[in-house]
Amino acid sequence: MLTADQVVAELGLKPHPEGGHYAETFRSGQRVASLDRPVERDASTAIYFLLRAGEFSAFHRVESDEVWHHYLGDALDLVQLDEGGAQTLKLGTAIERGDRPQAVVPAGRYQAARPSEGEHGYTLCGCTVAPGFVFEDFQMPSRAELVERFPEHAALVIAFTR
Repeated sequence: MLTADQVVAELGLKPHPEGGHYAETFRSGQRVASLDRPVERDASTAIYFLLRAGEFSAFHRVESDEVWHHYLGDALDLVQLDEGGAQTLKLGTAIERGDRPQAVVPAGRYQAARPSEGEHGYTLCGCTVAPGFVFEDFQMPSRAELVERFPEHAALVIAFTR
């Protein structure tokens, strides 16, 4: 199996503000109107997203639904947080152990991720966002803001913020 550095080089990944590395692979030429916002967006976007062991994607949210896909390497712990509570899904290929190769993060829900322990030292996933991702719809609140909003999940917030 390729190393994380080889995957980063082969796919042309660059650092992402939330942590890890990414490359946009698709941006739809079709435009859609959002029902809950007075904006138009590309119908869909897709990226490759890689996290090395010890790295994490910090809590953030986007204003569109996001579908995660597992491609290569170790499983991924995908954490979701909102007023209804916290949930961790295992994204991976060991379906017999409860992993799922795909997971959905609904629009507006906070999300964070990190590779599960494993032999590969990284996770390569894909993320598809619809309506398409734009950084104007990306929010990454500070640790203090999230602890204030979710005090019952302070330990989780601290683990997934910088």
